[in-house]
This record gives sequence, C-alpha cells and structure tokens, in this order.
Amino acid sequence: MKIGVISEKKIPTDSRVCLTPSHCRYIKDQGIEIIVEPSDVRVFSDEEYRDAGIELGSDLSDCDVLVGVKEVPIESLIAEKTYFFFSHTFKEQVYNRGLLQEVLKRKIRLIDYEAITDDSGRRLIAFGKFAGIVGAHNGIYTYLQGAIPRMKDFYNYEEAKQFYKTLKLPKMKIALTGTGRVANGAASVLDDMGIKKVSALDYATHEFEHAVYTQLHSFYYAKRKDGQVFDNVEDFYNEPDAYESDFENFLPMTDLFINGIYWDKRAPAFFTKEDMKSDDFKINTIADITCDIAPESSIPSTIRPSTIEDPIYGYQVATGVETEPYGEGVVNVMAIDNLPNELPRDASEAFGDMFLKYVFPEMLKEESEMLRRASITTNDGYLNEPFEYLQNFVNHPTEQ
Repeated sequence: MKIGVISEKKIPTDSRVCLTPSHCRYIKDQGIEIIVEPSDVRVFSDEEYRDAGIELGSDLSDCDVLVGVKEVPIESLIAEKTYFFFSHTFKEQVYNRGLLQEVLKRKIRLIDYEAITDDSGRRLIAFGKFAGIVGAHNGIYTYLQGAIPRMKDFYNYEEAKQFYKTLKLPKMKIALTGTGRVANGAASVLDDMGIKKVSALDYATHEFEHAVYTQLHSFYYAKRKDGQVFDNVEDFYNEPDAYESDFENFLPMTDLFINGIYWDKRAPAFFTKEDMKSDDFKINTIADITCDIAPESSIPSTIRPSTIEDPIYGYQVATGVETEPYGEGVVNVMAIDNLPNELPRDASEAFGDMFLKYVFPEMLKEESEMLRRASITTNDGYLNEPFEYLQNFVNHPTEQ
C-alpha cells in the first residue's frame, strides 16, 4: 500500500491537513510508503514534511490510497483509487451531486470521514471540537462588534486562552445548543473566557449582573407534538418529525445564540421567520456553527454561509433578506462553514491523532468492516450497500 496526501484544491482554500509531518513520519516508520503533494496553502510547509523525511511529489498516480480533507475537485480525481475525504454527499447535497456521479464513473472507492463509526454508530474522526471552539469565539467577536481579535489571528488555541485571561465581558446571556463534540468545544471556550455556566431554569428565570451561558440538550428545545412527556432522547433522534420546537422559552432573554447541534431536516427549526418578528424575540447575534442553509435549516436567518474573510452578515427581520449587520431590526449572523480552518495547526494535529488511532490500523487489515460501512462507493463503480438510497439522487441530471 502506498498513501498519498493530496493538496487541498477546493475554493475557498483550506489550510488544514489530515496528516501532519509527524503523522506521516509515524506511517513511514511502520513500513508504509507515503508521499505528500506539495502545497503553498497548507499550514504545515513543504519544508516541514521534508525535514520529517517525507517524500514530496506532484504525481500521485501510483498511490493506492489518497487522503485529504475537503471535497476533491472533479478534474483532480484519479480513477480507480481509494479516497478519504469529507465528501458532503450522503445527505443528498445537490451542490456535490456531480462529484458523486464522477466518483462512480471513475470507479473510485470513496470513504467519507463522517461515516467512519464504531459498532455503536459513534463517529470516530472529526473536526467538530474545533468548529465549536472557533464558532463560540466568533460568536463573542460578532456580538462585541469586533472588539476582540479573530481566532485566526492567534497562533494556536493556547495563545487564545492567554488572551482570555485579560478579557472583560459585558453582562449578557448566551444560549448554546447541543451536547456533542461541537457544542462541548464551544462550551470550553465560554468556560475559558470566564463565563459562568448556569442551569436552563436559572437562565430562563433569573437576571445576572455578569455574562452567563446555558447549554441546552434536546429536552429543553423540543417537545412532542402529541403532548406526551419528552422522556426519551433516543426517541427524538430516531423520530424527530414527531417533535416541534420548544425553544420559545429562551427567546425573550437570550442575547447570543450559539447553535452547535447536528440537525436532521425532519426535526423542527428552533424558530420561524414569524417568530423573529415577535416582541419576545431578543436575540441580537446568532453564531450558527451547524450552518445548514434555509429553508432546510434549524435557523431561518442562516440564508447563506459566511466566510473567514467576511464572517458576518445581517438578517433584516422585517423583510427576511440579507443586509448590513448591526442595524436597526437586524440580527447579526456568523455562519462560517469551515470554522476549524481558523485553527488549522491545532485542528490538523488532533485530526491526525484520531486518524492514526482509529483509521490507520483498519487500513492495514485485509478486510475492515468499519471502512466498509464508511465506503459510499465501491471500486467497481457502484454505491455501497449502506448508501444505495442515493441511487435516485445520482440518477438525477446535474444542474448546470
């Protein structure tokens, strides 16, 4: 087996990498050939790979396995290889229909990191923690109208934590949704900033003279449509269409809303456009880490992704259209869809650690059930068994 680390060619560019120089060195020391495609955008320079004794080269045609982070542009795909990357296809994302069609045409085995799970269905490898870290920081940055540095301007998170020790925040209330990697990453930032965590009940019923946040799991923001008691979180995740939003209890007192959930499009949105026009809606700023785009989204004001270069836009509540932020009747939206790229060194190191722990040993097996489950396509040009539901999606003509 020969592994190739591909350069990130998707636009906008991404400086993260799935394997750092030290990770590549470890793989090489196990007797596995590895080559890195040169890149002038990667956070780790070509020289750092050379210093680690790793070969660099632009011709990856003799590699068996190619590993990257973001979607590979169609014109860069090499036929009859095995690829690892985040493909954003198995939720039937229309914007990547052509990519999946081409993967099948070229008989590529596509293994999606998002589909790599243990026997219980738990994801094993992700950038989610760093999406949460950067998303929470950017939420505070947006709420404070740029009064603190951007996360991208720190060398790493440790430097950001040193800055937080000097931070003086105004009185504010922050609602954070979710309990997974993303939300817990966000909570760690709020903790490091010295923001006090309070219970959902205290948050909704008490005033505080300092900044506070509450972390809400689904029990607090959803309720059963049939009026039955919400007593089974698994039921909510298995049958989200049996539930409706119960987030209205937190609208009158929340200043900053940080959304860190994984959203199923069958689940209810937190609120509607009409809810946002209510006098009870006091949310000033939304940091939507989830970044699903309306109308199929948990937040109707997330009408497009924002970017690292231009992170904030305004949502005019009265008209439902984009406008400049910080105006009258405007909710300020931070919805960057590649947040971990603001902490590329930390995120790459953590991701590579997970790759070596969970994925690399499976690659060395003659047959890996874990990697079979995560394969969207097979190397004979077909959808793999767990993803055969995508056939109608694939058969649809690609929009021009």
